[in-house]
Amino acid sequence: MEFSADLIAQQVGGTVEGDGSVTVSTFSKIEEAKPGSITFLANPKYTHYIYSTDASIVLVRKDFVTEGDIRPTLIKVEDPYATLSALMTMVAKFMFVMPTGIEQPCHIAEGVAVDEDSYVGAFAYIGQGARLGKGVKIFPQTYIGRNVVIGDGTIIYPGVKIYDSCHVGARCIIHSGAVIGADGFGFAPTPDGYHKIPQIGIVEIGNDVEIGANTTVDRATMGATRVADGVKLDNLIQVAHNAEVGQSTVIAAQTGIAGSTKVGKWCMIGGQVGFAGHIKIGDKVQIGAQSGVPNDVSDESRIMGYPAVPARDFMRQSAYIKRLGELFERVKKLEDK
Repeated sequence: MEFSADLIAQQVGGTVEGDGSVTVSTFSKIEEAKPGSITFLANPKYTHYIYSTDASIVLVRKDFVTEGDIRPTLIKVEDPYATLSALMTMVAKFMFVMPTGIEQPCHIAEGVAVDEDSYVGAFAYIGQGARLGKGVKIFPQTYIGRNVVIGDGTIIYPGVKIYDSCHVGARCIIHSGAVIGADGFGFAPTPDGYHKIPQIGIVEIGNDVEIGANTTVDRATMGATRVADGVKLDNLIQVAHNAEVGQSTVIAAQTGIAGSTKVGKWCMIGGQVGFAGHIKIGDKVQIGAQSGVPNDVSDESRIMGYPAVPARDFMRQSAYIKRLGELFERVKKLEDK
């Protein structure tokens, strides 16, 4: 499929600067672009690429001003990155057509309704009492336990396991290998060893949530482990029993959230962050990668390090550490003197 700059600008509410008839058929990164592709410029540190890129069309901000000759046609928009995302979503609907129907062999318990727009792949298992919304897509080798509830339009990719009685909202995407509702890590120490504490709660996942491959969300000891509307979890994340992740929070890979910790709304959490249990993270908190968070964090904080401290303090400490060798030499010379 090919689209002209004029047509794209019309679809996204942008303005064309250059040849509006030029066409593109694919997307590319600005530094690797080939003719016939569309790319974007959102980060100022990549601005120099716009003067050498071979892309045919570049999405730029409305206030972007060129400082030299450029080859591509520009489409000026409010937010190039968001616009690119919208365009890719539109194209994906044509490229990736979701299947419908029921493949065999699979097991669908008696009484479970599957509407005509839904899909159940081969070797999937759907347990007694499960409730599936309209247009749900359940790919092969997926396990849906008893009394699980899945909302309209949710996609469950191959190999996902959703244990009994867990709830998944509408328009969610759960990627391969994710496990929803496994037992929380609860054991009581006794003279005879560790005795398992039954985990009798559930997991509640809101609407428009995306959960990455091999991520686990444990069921609660009592009550529910909750992942709120709009949350995006990367691959290989652990959300422990009775933890809560607030609305529209995004978390990068290999993060671990210990039991009963509550993460607020609109937080941004880097990869390999570790949270202690029973703490509270405020709203709109930003946490740098590989941080260790042992205590409560107030709203709108920016922290990093191990243990995590305000981001400015961490950067100052890092600068001091780099100069420690020089400092020791100076002290030694002073002592000798």
